[in-house]
Amino acid sequence: MVSVKHEKSDLPVGVIGGVGPLATAYFLQRVVQRTEAHSDQEHVDLVVFNHSSIPDRTEFILGRSQEDPGPVLAEDARRLERFGVSFLVMPCNTAHFFTQQVLDAIDGEFLSIIDVTVNAALDRAEQVTKVGLLATQGTAASHVYHDAFAAHGVEVITPDTEDQSIVNSLIYDDIKAGRPIDPDELRKVAGHLVERGAAVVILGCTELSVAAVDHDLLDEEPFLDSMDELVRATISHAGYTVRG
Repeated sequence: MVSVKHEKSDLPVGVIGGVGPLATAYFLQRVVQRTEAHSDQEHVDLVVFNHSSIPDRTEFILGRSQEDPGPVLAEDARRLERFGVSFLVMPCNTAHFFTQQVLDAIDGEFLSIIDVTVNAALDRAEQVTKVGLLATQGTAASHVYHDAFAAHGVEVITPDTEDQSIVNSLIYDDIKAGRPIDPDELRKVAGHLVERGAAVVILGCTELSVAAVDHDLLDEEPFLDSMDELVRATISHAGYTVRG
């Protein structure tokens, strides 16, 4: 589905951030880099709530914590809406498990990273029947991607236990901790999903998106980066032109 450029609004875009902090910073950087602009005044206006102390999403989804991030995310959305924004985005895949709570808290529009990534995957390959998903255990367990793709008759496949452990370590031990990763580890896990029939492999965690930017994986097959798709959609939805 080709993104449609909207009319520009006098209101900024609201960003529910901090989930995680580095991924939010990269999202903001990518919005700037991917906007067709020749001066400061031609860039997208954004209001960011970088609320990094939000309870861990995966721990709650997997039942390992009783601290519910949903009400916190909902209140953050309300605070941004009270500030005055044209629409809201949230550059975190796992947090989209709590989308309904966010929607119930606001009157305005929420642009989903899940929806824009699913649309991009369907555009990427003809007659897609399977896609691979590299994500946190929380995102996989929440089935936000499984359900969204199932509506289009597409099956989502995830790494086996050993490969998921590699993905977990890359996300939590390396990227969130500010340490470098070996991109060949991602390539290896993605290759296994392709062997199982995945037409594309979604980087369904914005920490993995950080690695994709750092290691030039955005245009490398078979990867499809969720944050890159949200960046493009945010720019277009705000009424600006995506560069390149």
